[in-house]
This record gives sequence, C-alpha cells and structure tokens, in this order.
Amino acid sequence: MSNKEVKAALKSAREAIRNKDYKEALKYCKAILKQDKANYNAWVFIGLSAAELEQPDKAKGAYKKAIEYAPDQLLAWQGLANLYEKSNQTDCRGDLAEVYQKLLELYKSSDKQKWCDVCKKLAELYHQEKKYLEVAELWQKLIETKEEEGAEKTELHQLWKKKIQFLKDSTQDQDNKTGQLLLSAFEHALNSADAVPGEDHQRLYKDFIQCLTKFPQEATRLEKACKDMMVLYPAVNYPLEVLCLHFLQSGTLSEETLDYFSKLFEVDASNGLAIISCGVKCLQEKKYREAIKNLNEGLQKTSQCPAAWHYLAEAYMRVHRHRDALQSCNKALQVLGTVEGPSLRWKNLILQLKAEALIKTADAGAAEEAIKALEQVADASSDPMVLALSGQAYLKKGLTDEASKISQELLLSHPDLAESHALEGFIHYSQKNYEQAEKSFLNAIERKAESAVYHEQLGLTYWFMSDETRRDKGKALTQFLKAAKLDSNLGSAFRYMGNYYRDVAGDKSRARGCYKKAFELDGADEESGTAAVDLSMELDDMDTALSVLNEVTAKAYTGTAKWAWLRRGLYYLRIDQPSKAVSDLQAALRADPKDANCWECLGEAYLSRGSYMTALKSFRKATELNPELTYSFYQAAAIEQMLCKYESAIAAYQQILKNTDYVPALKG
Repeated sequence: MSNKEVKAALKSAREAIRNKDYKEALKYCKAILKQDKANYNAWVFIGLSAAELEQPDKAKGAYKKAIEYAPDQLLAWQGLANLYEKSNQTDCRGDLAEVYQKLLELYKSSDKQKWCDVCKKLAELYHQEKKYLEVAELWQKLIETKEEEGAEKTELHQLWKKKIQFLKDSTQDQDNKTGQLLLSAFEHALNSADAVPGEDHQRLYKDFIQCLTKFPQEATRLEKACKDMMVLYPAVNYPLEVLCLHFLQSGTLSEETLDYFSKLFEVDASNGLAIISCGVKCLQEKKYREAIKNLNEGLQKTSQCPAAWHYLAEAYMRVHRHRDALQSCNKALQVLGTVEGPSLRWKNLILQLKAEALIKTADAGAAEEAIKALEQVADASSDPMVLALSGQAYLKKGLTDEASKISQELLLSHPDLAESHALEGFIHYSQKNYEQAEKSFLNAIERKAESAVYHEQLGLTYWFMSDETRRDKGKALTQFLKAAKLDSNLGSAFRYMGNYYRDVAGDKSRARGCYKKAFELDGADEESGTAAVDLSMELDDMDTALSVLNEVTAKAYTGTAKWAWLRRGLYYLRIDQPSKAVSDLQAALRADPKDANCWECLGEAYLSRGSYMTALKSFRKATELNPELTYSFYQAAAIEQMLCKYESAIAAYQQILKNTDYVPALKG
C-alpha cells in the first residue's frame, strides 16, 4: 500500500467513524497498520472505534500504542481521557490522573481554556480521592493562570469560592499546608466580593469564621476575623458568639474578654452562651453564688461546653460545695469524651479539680477515685501541683508512707512551693505531731499567705496541740479569724470559731452567731446546725431555733435531717403539742430507725396525745434496742397498769427492780 493509498484508507476510516460504522473503520485501520505499524492516526482510530464497540481493553491498548509512537500528540491522550472518564472502574482513577497531568502539559502553551477545563477535572478527581493538598494546589494554579490572563474580579471571586467549596467540608482530613491554602482562599474571596456589606459576603464571612474555629493554631486570625465582621455587620450576633466561645474555651479571661461577655449578654440575655459568659464574669469578680446560678442556667441551654462545666465546678469549689463540684467535673469529662490537642489541657484541669473535690468529701472510696483521676493527668509525675494533690489523696486513704515519699520529693525539688510544705503539715497533723505540723503550715503560709485553708489548718493544729494554745487568743482563734476573713465562704472556719467561743470563752451568744453563719454557708453541716439550735434554746431564743429547724425540715428529703426533726419534735413535746411532736419524731426515726432514745421520745409524745397502745409499742421498741433504758421499761409498765393489765405491769415492775432500785417502779 502506497502513501497515497494509506491516506485514502485513513480518509475512508474517518468517514466510517463519522457514519458510526466502527467495524468498517477497524478494517481500514488494520489494513493501514499492515503497511505502516507506526501510523499514529490509525492507532487513534482503532482506539476510538473499539471504545464505541465497547471493547475498552482493545481501545486502551490502541491509544497507548499511538502514544508510544507520538507521546506529545494530543489525540491519543484525549481519547484515553474519554475512555477512562466513561469507565466505572475505580482503579482507572490513577491512570486518568496521569492522563490529565499530560493533557495539562500539552495544553499549557496551546489552549488555555482547555487547560483550565482539564485542571478542574483533575481537581475533582483528587477531591474524590481525598488528596486535598493536590486539590488546593491545582486551584491555586488555575486562579493564577486566570489572573495572568486578566480575568475579571467577579470571575476570580467565583473561582475562589469554588476552591473553598472543594476544601471547606474536609478540614479534619487536611494537613497544615492545605488548611493554609483554604484560609487564604477565604480571605481572597472576601476581598474580591463586589457587594460589601451584602448577604453573600456576610454568608462567606460566617463560613470563614466557622472554618477558623477548626484550626486551633489560628486563634489570632479567628479573633481578628470575628472583630472585623462585628464592625461590618454590627446587627449580626454570630461573630460575637464565636468570639466569646473562643475566649471561654481558651481560658483567656482578660478585661477585654469580660467586656465581650457583657456585650453578648446585653445583645441577647436569653442566649445560653451569653448566660454562661455572664456566669464566668461573676466568677472572675468573686460573685460565686451568682456565678453558679448563671452557669447552671446557661448550661441548661448550652450543655456541650466542657469549659463552662469546669467553671461551674470551680465556682462550687469556691463555696465549698464539693459534691456539686464533683458532679460538674464528671459532666465536663463526659462532654469532652476522647480528647487531643488543646482539649487535653481542659481534661487535665478538670481531672485535677475532680481530685481536689474528692479529697474534700468524706465519701468512702473518694481517696481511691482521686488517685485514679490524677493518674489520668498528662505528665502528672512532673507537675508539682498534681503531686501535692496525690500526696493528700494517699494520706486520706491512709497510705502515709506513700504521702511522705511524695512530700520529701517535693520539698527537695520545689522548696519554694507552698503546697510542698502544706502536704508535710497535713502528714504531721494526721500523726498528731502538732509542733512539726505548726512549722510546716507556717512555712506554707509564708509562701502563700492568702490561703484560708492553711490558716484554718494551723488553727486546728493549735487547737489540738495543748490546752494552752487552744485558750491563747493569739493562736487557734486568730488563725480561724484569718481564715474566715480570707474566705468568707469557708463555713468550717466559722464552726471552729463557734467551738472556741462556746468551749473556751464561754460566750454562748457569740458562739451561736458563728454556728449560725457556718450553717448558713453549708446546710449539710449538721454539727453547726445542731449547735446553733441548742445554743438558741439555752439562750431562750426559740424564734431563732425554730427558724433554723423549719428551714431545714422544709428542704429535707425523707430519711434525712434527723437532728432537726428530733429537736423540733422535742420542742413541740415541751410546749404540749403532742401531735406535731409525733409527726416530727416519726420523721427522725425514718432517718435512723435504730435510735432507742428517739423511740422513747416518740413514746412520750404518743402518751401525751393519749394514744396508749402506740405509746406502749414505742417504749417496748426502745427497750428492745437498748435494755439499759429503765425509763422506757417503767413507762411501758405504767401504761399496762393504766390499761388494767395488772399482772403484766407487776411483772414489768419486778423486772425493773431486779436490776435497779428505781423508786417509781417500786411505787407502781
């Protein structure tokens, strides 16, 4: 076949393809290849015809043969691209990417529009394969090419937005370089927008800020974006909310931050985050009860904020509500879940606060739980504050040797740390080595004079050291006063002051005031509540006693506050209101059914009311629980006599007289 015949055959093949007679086209091409095996067009036509006849492997082989003979010719690459694009096989994607890359190379100098089209296709392919850096770099090249061609600002704006669309929903899977290219795209898109301010621009700004929140290392950029958007769109709350949440989660509580919190609350007082922010502001201003109220209210609306739960726990700790603090810490850890990066800092803080709350509670197993919590703190072994807490937890658990070992290590490694000396003081105090404890607490106070707990503990050391230091106003009492002054929410300091005024100074009125204050601060402090009521009764101030008892019983759950029910029941018995006495004494017994004295009092109340059979049962129950209660034996016998059960009464009187010369029994 001559060259002329080859050309004629190619023309016929092209005509057959145009007429969709692909088999005929293949015949012509095969004839050509017998004469000229390296004929590029013949191989391309075979590839095209085989593809149309759904023979993809044959088509692929033909195109590759054509490329082998003329690697820089477009037709075969274009045909191969079309073939791979139609294929549903995922393993073709890698081959297609290589084809697109070659086409970009070939189109670069010849056809800019086609280069752009292929560039977009390759970017889409990389996006499907989650090759985000390659996506970002391709779009960057595409936009740079358009800029070189002098594209309009509107077109460039749309391209930047398209690039953002490709990348913004996959920030979790991106590396830092890809992330930076995405953020840069947002900034270019914002700067190239026509209508500023405008709805499209506003939406774009919100998306930019939302994207920035996913990059913890871009805190400065996030703050600037929020502040800039607030200037452009003062009526939109979104940037202010994000900024406040950012400050909240970063732990940045400067004056500027508190101002933004106030602004958010002014804008929308019902917003959960605004209420939380207000609570954090109150916490900073030492308005702890107000902080607790706001944080609780805000968390009811915005519960998935671990930082807010931490601040709530901190506020509870400031007012010494340790169980509430513990609950808040547990909630914070639950919300955090599995953490890494910046959230790890919050987890460490929450675990430390949880351990501190556990150490302060008297619950069984609290010390063990505190130790476990501290073991989860990252780098716990190198943090002196965590080690000091661990020492206290071991001491609370009764493992004095472990606590002493930590104490010695801290004193050597951190001699200037107040907590090192305080731990040593707690250990000496637990061993009743009061002179050594005094030295340790004085050293701790020298380094941290504002600690109310250290002053209180020094006061307790003086209280138990000797009768002389207990009575010396300059020792125990002075330290309790300092503790109460430094921390007006420390109820235990007021209780210890009450002990001093009652047991040492003999000043019942002042002691009663201290106990009352302690109980107001901590409604669970039965010792202070009991003392305040008892002293009020001794001072014939029944109004104060009743106000305390009424307040406690009104809030008490079934089976609690025995001391209050018992005292109010005895009061009603004394003023001849037996029915009320019966009701209160029954409530006391629900809290402690094995209190023989309480059963005896209930018997008296029933007797006063004229309920003889129930009185008899109550006195008998008292004697079952405590056979030493002669009075209950006598009252049971007296009731039987009253009910004309003489034989039983005589037997009961005789039983009493066997054990004691009890005159009323003899008379009975």
